[in-house]
Amino acid sequence: MSTLTIAELALWQAAQFPFTLLDVRRAPKRHAEGDEIAGSRWLDPASWLDWKDEFEAAPQPLVLYCAHGHEISQGLTAALRAMGADARHLAGGIEAWRKAGHAVGRLDAGAK
Repeated sequence: MSTLTIAELALWQAAQFPFTLLDVRRAPKRHAEGDEIAGSRWLDPASWLDWKDEFEAAPQPLVLYCAHGHEISQGLTAALRAMGADARHLAGGIEAWRKAGHAVGRLDAGAK
């Protein structure tokens, strides 16, 4: 299955399970919202061809999230899985994460 629920991600974080959390929201949306899930790394989804190979043989699972858990994170998850990566998208995206009451961090003023 290529979906990770909000509860599962919270458990992974609490248990310090090794995984890589990727924020793949479009830059304007990310900046407008001004926050991120702690521990995530932002990658521009429009430039995925430039960074996809970095994760082809990732040693740990990848969890991708976008704003709502729809086309961006699901599409990139499917592409990374087709390349052999253990990738999953976060059901509901950061919006569902917030609605469930989980903490988010503010973006640094200098964040890209």
